[in-house]
Amino acid sequence: MVEYGPLAQAFSDEGFSLYAVGGCVRDAILTGNHDSDDVDFATNARPDDILRLITPFCTTTWEMGRAFGTIGGQLKSNRKKIEVTTFRSEEYVDHSRKPEVVFGDSLEVDLSRRDFTINAMAFDLLKPELIQPADGLSDLNAQRLRTPIDAAILFNDDPLRMLRAARFASRFEFEIDQEIEAAAASMADRITIVSPERIRVELDLLMMTKRPSIGLDFIVRTGLAAHFLPELPGLALEQDPIHQHKDVLTHTYAVVEKVRTFKAPTEEFPEGPSNLVTRLAALFHDVGKPKTRAFTENGVSFHGHDHVGARMTKKRMAALKYSQQMIDDVALLVELHLRFHTYAMGWSDAAVRRYVRDAGHLLEELNELTRCDCTTRNRRKAQELDRRMNELEVRIAELREQEDLDSQRPALTGDQVMGILNITPSRAVGEALNFLLAIRHEEGEISEEEATTRLLAWWQERS
Repeated sequence: MVEYGPLAQAFSDEGFSLYAVGGCVRDAILTGNHDSDDVDFATNARPDDILRLITPFCTTTWEMGRAFGTIGGQLKSNRKKIEVTTFRSEEYVDHSRKPEVVFGDSLEVDLSRRDFTINAMAFDLLKPELIQPADGLSDLNAQRLRTPIDAAILFNDDPLRMLRAARFASRFEFEIDQEIEAAAASMADRITIVSPERIRVELDLLMMTKRPSIGLDFIVRTGLAAHFLPELPGLALEQDPIHQHKDVLTHTYAVVEKVRTFKAPTEEFPEGPSNLVTRLAALFHDVGKPKTRAFTENGVSFHGHDHVGARMTKKRMAALKYSQQMIDDVALLVELHLRFHTYAMGWSDAAVRRYVRDAGHLLEELNELTRCDCTTRNRRKAQELDRRMNELEVRIAELREQEDLDSQRPALTGDQVMGILNITPSRAVGEALNFLLAIRHEEGEISEEEATTRLLAWWQERS
């Protein structure tokens, strides 16, 4: 933090204070690493003065958050991004979906309006000194999530903080204070005034934490999920009422946490690696079970829950304003998550090709979801599933060496088909291409000469 001293001195020379605040202070204490890539500052200066004072220190500045008192910039000295925000408090007015910002002059008031004590700490860069009026340091040491003032007041100001409680508890594996739980349970319906976009972002961040089950259980327990993700509490039903096996909700938590977060960091998740599509698919993979549950002589069944769940997933994700690509990807994984279980019956090479074709660019994610969906405590069953998946992946690799497995197209193009059959664009062209594509799936690649011979035979028989 010492490197930001000149910036703090520039503010001080103009009669303003400047403090490092929030996550960078918290994480520096937790990890001992003071070299954060993004540092947030709080000041009693207003936006115009902030911009004027940071400009000489920055290669570039931005003002997208000016309405909220925030000016950003990239420092010349270390190329790191900073954001400087005027002391403030914020609250929702009537049924507004966006908070109204009120600027202030007191650091203590600013910190008291922050979400949790672990984020309500500031560091005086000139003294230097840690300022923590809500005793956030003790809560960090006790691994406890607590609010600096009455939780109900803070949640009323910004209901999204209830979801932030779920996220921070999951990220740090902290215990949630009973006052937070009680306040969230009593005012869960207030989350409905928050825009779907803000809820979606917070849900995504929760899903990418180390222990998302902590936060997911919190939003179910308090009734928050009922207002934006009602399918989740709906999973609290037993898979086998007679033997009382783990309920679907508990199974879902386990599957979500088994999904590895192994991809490279992204702009949306700068704090760590991301595999959001697969984790969301794990969250939704069994949402179709309540609608398809049936009791038979052989026990409980959920026939077709994969297809029903895919449709439910699309509807819910659309309501949360996910991109169409994200919706399509997650829904496809939900729809295909049971496909592998027929492999034990014996798959031909054609079946392997269809599996690869249907998974498309999500093949790796589908295999990951399939592995994670096995949460049985029966070691023999788990080992057998893992063995079969390993075998399938070897077969896929072997087929890739023999043919272009990832680009399964007919041996002839539409133009070639029309030339060979001497026909114009019509439904028959599509039928011919489907015939050739079926050969590709069943037999693998064939030459254009063989494709021409078989196409002519098919055409003659068809005619």
